[in-house]
Amino acid sequence: MAKSSADDEELRRACEAAIEGTKQNVVLSMRVAKTNVMWNKAGKLGRGSMAKPRVLAISVKTKGKKSKAFLRVMKYSSGGVLEADKFYKLKHLSKVEVVSNDPSGCTFTLGFDNLRNQSVAPPQWMMRNVDDRNRILLSILNICRDSGDLPKVVGIDIVEMALWAKQNTQAIPKPQQTSFQEGGLDPVVITETDMQVTVEKELVSQAEEEDMEALLGTYVMGIGEAEAFSERLKRELQALEAANVHAIMENESLIHQVLHGLEVASNCVEDMDEWLCMFNVKLRHMREDIESIETGNNRLEMQSVNNKALVEELDKLLEKLRMPSEYAACLMGGSFDEASMFDNMESCEWLGSALSSLEVPNLDPCFAKMRAVREKHEELENMKSTYARRACEFLKKYFTGLVDFMLNDKNYFSQVGQLKKPDHADLRYKSRTYARLLQHLKGLDKNFLVPLRRAYCSSMNMLLKREAREFAIELRASALLPRNPIVWLDGALNPNSSTCEDTSTISEVYTLMLTVFIPVLADECSFFAQFMCFELPPPVPVDDENQNSNVADRGNAGKQTVDMAALNESLQDLLDGLQEEFFGLIDWAYKIDPLRCISMHGTTERYLSDKKFDQAGFVHILLDDMEGRISMLFSRFVDDICHQIERNEKNLRQVGVLSYIPRFAVLATRMEQYVQGQSRDLVDQAYTKLVTIMFVTLDKIAQADAKYADVLLLENYAAFQNSVYELANVVPTLAKFYHQASEAYEQACSRFITTIIYYQFERLFNFARKVEDLITNINTEEIPFQLGVSKSDLRKVIKSNLSGVDKSVAAMYKKMQKNLTSSEELLPSLWDKCKTEFLEKYTVFAQLVAKVYPAENVPGVPEMREILASM
Repeated sequence: MAKSSADDEELRRACEAAIEGTKQNVVLSMRVAKTNVMWNKAGKLGRGSMAKPRVLAISVKTKGKKSKAFLRVMKYSSGGVLEADKFYKLKHLSKVEVVSNDPSGCTFTLGFDNLRNQSVAPPQWMMRNVDDRNRILLSILNICRDSGDLPKVVGIDIVEMALWAKQNTQAIPKPQQTSFQEGGLDPVVITETDMQVTVEKELVSQAEEEDMEALLGTYVMGIGEAEAFSERLKRELQALEAANVHAIMENESLIHQVLHGLEVASNCVEDMDEWLCMFNVKLRHMREDIESIETGNNRLEMQSVNNKALVEELDKLLEKLRMPSEYAACLMGGSFDEASMFDNMESCEWLGSALSSLEVPNLDPCFAKMRAVREKHEELENMKSTYARRACEFLKKYFTGLVDFMLNDKNYFSQVGQLKKPDHADLRYKSRTYARLLQHLKGLDKNFLVPLRRAYCSSMNMLLKREAREFAIELRASALLPRNPIVWLDGALNPNSSTCEDTSTISEVYTLMLTVFIPVLADECSFFAQFMCFELPPPVPVDDENQNSNVADRGNAGKQTVDMAALNESLQDLLDGLQEEFFGLIDWAYKIDPLRCISMHGTTERYLSDKKFDQAGFVHILLDDMEGRISMLFSRFVDDICHQIERNEKNLRQVGVLSYIPRFAVLATRMEQYVQGQSRDLVDQAYTKLVTIMFVTLDKIAQADAKYADVLLLENYAAFQNSVYELANVVPTLAKFYHQASEAYEQACSRFITTIIYYQFERLFNFARKVEDLITNINTEEIPFQLGVSKSDLRKVIKSNLSGVDKSVAAMYKKMQKNLTSSEELLPSLWDKCKTEFLEKYTVFAQLVAKVYPAENVPGVPEMREILASM
């Protein structure tokens, strides 16, 4: 048999280490498995169960003559070290129960009466075998007995535990008993008296158990005497039955007396039954009569109640069908002046409630089919149509009259020398007088509002266009403009040109136009949507657009979509044609200074990004159209500049720096002065298009004259870099083209310098290239004997190129100077590059001669460096 964990000294020492500092001694420690699941009927753990390894330890704390016992639960940490988890005071132990569903009997629970949450099932502790279970439970019970508080024990076979205790009392090792004594408790020696604990379902008492043992002792037989024991029991049973029959026969007279009494009682019962049958028949007849009377009374009572309810309902219906004369007069022919508005509001409210009361579900469906109700409903519908038509005709004439009055009065518009901002406060004040009337009209039938909205938009559209036109005319007239038109590229290099004139007034005019009219138009859109009773969703913050939606919002989504479509259609009528007034101002600014499109584009973008105008959708559309117009005009200007640049390639042979290179720098400098916010992209696109055309045109012009192509390229690329250097430091797009020009310049310089060098020393370096090609194929000693690279050929090359080398270098310098007559500032840097490259090529030549022709003498590299330095 495997050794019990109670005898594991290492386990005890680990438990004592875990509770070190608590002044408690471990008297017993055993390994258990903790589960919190229920056992099924098959005696197996439920699905998803997971047993957790734990250690139960009984510890004792002694203070003088008093001792306290604890039950501690130990768990293993992630590193496998035993650590304290929970502890319970054994004086609070109220119940010990063995789980009945566990067929092994190794699982039990411990109930404590001081736990806060008694509704939670206590954990189940599973032992390795029944011996371990009995050992820890008997230890706990003995400790509780000594303290005077025994718990209830459920599900434990008392006889089995008593037998186990007699057999295993001596099995407890001495160290463990000593531990109990050290803790102030008696040694754990299990006897029969130890089993006298409180049991919830006690089978037999101790005295009954002793009597049973004595009785069974009289029948002690061998194992093979089972049949004799059975026969003996049968004989005793027959003797007992015969004694019972004999006792009955001795009492025969008493039995006859009892039978006579039963017969008399039976006759009395039969007479009573007949009487009861007669009474039952009479009662049944009386019950039927009573039920008949009650049925009649119930019918009469129900009829009375129904008649009363019907009268009440008919009275209510008549009240609904009654039409007050004052309301009928107002609806059919009343006045709409301001003094009569209160009567009109009351009449509309009554008409709306009357129509609603005659419709399901406000009216019972059976009443809705009555002819009187249908006729009254038709009468009210006709009255509603007549009133709505009269009200709409009046309001259309009223709104048109208000706008016509303003159109005929010049004081409402800008005049010569006087800018007049639109002021619609008086118009809105007079219109709001009929705001409630519009709401009632929508409640009656919103279709009547469609022609009214159209008429209002038509009148206001004329007013807004007139105000914008007069304001724009006066703005243009009051602006200070340059005397001469702005001309770009053709005259940009002339210091006295008009390109230096200030045209900021144009941007100020456009900004003022937007500052005045965009808020006015946005307010008009908002006022129109509210005044004309459109149902629109409330403005939602950007962070919460996709949150806090509820069922009611989704239910109104369809209605709001329909109203939004109708509102957009009406706003289109309200603002239709206004864009032409703004377009005229934009075209006027473009003709004076096309570059002002950049600042106007930035101003427009600033208004487009303003969250205040998000609700005015058509104002955004108007701004988008204006932005598109500005972008189109600026693109046209850029295309014109590109055409001017492309015309250069059709001219005759051109030398020096092309005219559009420095003029572009002036143009870019002015463009950067106008950049605002989002107009950066517009300007960068223009730079990309212009510089690309400039470089393509430059390449085409250079290809037309291959002899001077490299000179033309390096002069123009150098001029481009010098002119846009400062701008390239702050504009990433120009920086990209600056580096592109730098690369092209270096390539052109390399080709030009190679041409200059080979013009004087072509035979010398061609000879060196031939020798380099032969070195890779044949031995160095054989090269001097090859055709074209012999020693005599080398001497001829040296004589023709290196005799009077200073004159050859001077001729090379003069050749470069002659080609750079229009860009002399580039000569010093190019000459330095030329000397460096020539010296590199000559160094390679000198090394080849020293390696292949060691006997031949050529000027050394230091000597050649001194000659070049002296030039």
